[in-house]
Amino acid sequence: MFDENIIREIKNYADMNNVPIMADSSMRYLMNYVDKHSVRNILEIGTAIGYSAIMLCSVHPDVVVTTIERDEKRYLEAIKNIKKMKLEERIHLIYKDAFDVSFDEQFDLIFIDAAKAQNQRLFERFERNLAPEGTIITDNMNFHGLVEKNLEEIKSRDLRQLVRKVKDYHTFLENHYAYETEFLDVGDGIAVSHKIA
Repeated sequence: MFDENIIREIKNYADMNNVPIMADSSMRYLMNYVDKHSVRNILEIGTAIGYSAIMLCSVHPDVVVTTIERDEKRYLEAIKNIKKMKLEERIHLIYKDAFDVSFDEQFDLIFIDAAKAQNQRLFERFERNLAPEGTIITDNMNFHGLVEKNLEEIKSRDLRQLVRKVKDYHTFLENHYAYETEFLDVGDGIAVSHKIA
């Protein structure tokens, strides 16, 4: 049974410590997707403090999440949260940079929620681990509304480069021959890329 009090504590910690976690509407969408498509084996890139991995495990007792985090403080917090929820058997936490990790296994769903500038590289690195007819879901595609803006309107050079990379990733997904991508205005924007080839 999932302890709502612990979930509240995790969300409060994220709020107090400026840890970005999924918007409620995005989390609901992802959980519904996992439920509706009978997803059981998930790879998550970007654990943060374990919130989304825990919520995905709440969908069905057979859901297993492998999740990668490179920030030590967040990784240690995620371990604590996963233990509190007694999910050590179902959430496999890896403390590494995602580009230093490789798998032989295949996943029904790959969820990318890491450094936005690396979305395309992460997609290309891990798509070989996607099961036939699997799905890659990417969060923060609107990037706080900045993707809609004209790049010239963004004052900060670093931010402008980041927004350009998110826009380029959008184009990359739109034109990918092997995937059909739906862009949803849920939370901070979600891309749902379904493997077709």
